[in-house]
Amino acid sequence: MDSRAIGVFDSGLGGLTTVKKLLECLPGENIVYLGDTGRVPYGSRSKETIIKYAGQDAEFLAGFDIKAMVVACNTVCSVAYDALAANYEIPVYEVVSAPAKAAVEKTKNGRVGVIGTAATIRSNAYRAAILKLRPDLQVCSTPCPLFVPMAENGRTDSADIAALTIAGDYLYELRKANVDTLILGCTHYPLLRGVIAKVMGPEVALVDSGAETAKMVADDLLKRDMLCPGGTAAGAIKYFVTDNIDGFSALASRFLASEVSGMVEQVEIE
Repeated sequence: MDSRAIGVFDSGLGGLTTVKKLLECLPGENIVYLGDTGRVPYGSRSKETIIKYAGQDAEFLAGFDIKAMVVACNTVCSVAYDALAANYEIPVYEVVSAPAKAAVEKTKNGRVGVIGTAATIRSNAYRAAILKLRPDLQVCSTPCPLFVPMAENGRTDSADIAALTIAGDYLYELRKANVDTLILGCTHYPLLRGVIAKVMGPEVALVDSGAETAKMVADDLLKRDMLCPGGTAAGAIKYFVTDNIDGFSALASRFLASEVSGMVEQVEIE
């Protein structure tokens, strides 16, 4: 048993969808979340900058004597995960392998789609993870850069004509490729699930990277006997951001479907 907190970081708000799933899987765990909202987005940055920022994020969380770290940013996982994991003795989890495994298990026609930020798609991390498990599969990937600002600005309703138009344009090639499974390769994208599902159609299975990662973390910590003692008692959650608290609090409440006002602190990590 281990009562220390689980550290989670993302370039901004998206990682909160992973936190939400972690709270569902592990309601008694303590969590420390860092959103680098002052330097978001990471998806358009250079590899060197992403590695630098990710290292600073991880060092901040490590200062809380955490027992495990979740890199809840697909961009960082795709570009900088190996460099991060090598620096820590605690388990460091990424958000690529679990959804890749889920997609491989779900596909029936052997055609898997992946959407994410430009950096995530450019890295080919999901493609590599999928083909490592099933070399015979066809993988079709496309970046969806406007999905993050759409999610953060509340343009997530499946009846929103603008959202559907943008999604229809981004997802056209995936529909044309007849994928039957689609990985939502960014932690913001679950908020757009209704929009994406409407465009792709009911026959396409959507894989939530945050949800699959939360299941993996829960299973692994159980195997390591590192879960917090005390059963399902509510754990403590701390939220830190590198920019405006008020803006984060309002959006975080939407991401988590619970109020976080008064629970957020602004910090400097550079």
